Amino acid sequence: MTESSGRQSGRRPVWPGLVEGLLGLVTFVLLTELLLLWLSGPAAWRLSAGAIFTGMLAVVLWRLAASRQSLGWANRVTLVRGMLVAAIAGAVVFPEFMASRGGAMAGLALAALALDGVDGWVARLTHSVSRFGARFDMELDAFFILVLCAALVALGKAGVWVLAIGALRYGFVAAGWYAAWLRRPLPERRRRKAICVWQVVTLLAGLLPFMPAWLVAALAGVALALLVLSFALDIRWLWRRRHQPPFGVRSPHGGV
Repeated sequence: MTESSGRQSGRRPVWPGLVEGLLGLVTFVLLTELLLLWLSGPAAWRLSAGAIFTGMLAVVLWRLAASRQSLGWANRVTLVRGMLVAAIAGAVVFPEFMASRGGAMAGLALAALALDGVDGWVARLTHSVSRFGARFDMELDAFFILVLCAALVALGKAGVWVLAIGALRYGFVAAGWYAAWLRRPLPERRRRKAICVWQVVTLLAGLLPFMPAWLVAALAGVALALLVLSFALDIRWLWRRRHQPPFGVRSPHGGV
């Protein structure tokens, strides 16, 4: 196929996405090696974190190819945040290592949280705001919260019940596959943002070595209760409008 016929068909060349993927993998390998040297982590950490990031990168490139978009600088920032999240997720299977490096893990989580505001700023600055970028950012936020919950379980700071904080959002999305009225767009609410901030700060603080388990569990319990209340209010709002004609396609619930 010639270059002109490729443009006429509306298809983007494959190789730019492959180059982006290769650069992403190389960057992640370098980051992992630096973290291993800095934290004296187990060698298998590179495998667990690498598997998670590779899967994340594969999904991102697949969705980009489907949407015929380029990655862009804002999504590159989100991808760097994904590297940090993957590094923390890969360390969850080594609880003793995490416990001995609790401050460093909290620092990585804080860096990932800080980058959460940078990607949106870059998107607005470069006029590259897109539906894909918003979805990528939201899905990474949800996964980040689930990883933090798993980290608290691995550290013995909370029971397995804390995983419900990260799992509720996925359950809500799955329910939308069977009940179309759950996919209706929700109005903006400050309540969701406030609860999201509370749960992230609570989970992140739980990684700190000096935080006692009873306090972490208590704060996480409050976060879970607030999250359940938030979902209940939104589900009630959607239920009352279940017979109204649907409009548009709602983005999945962003965690709160």
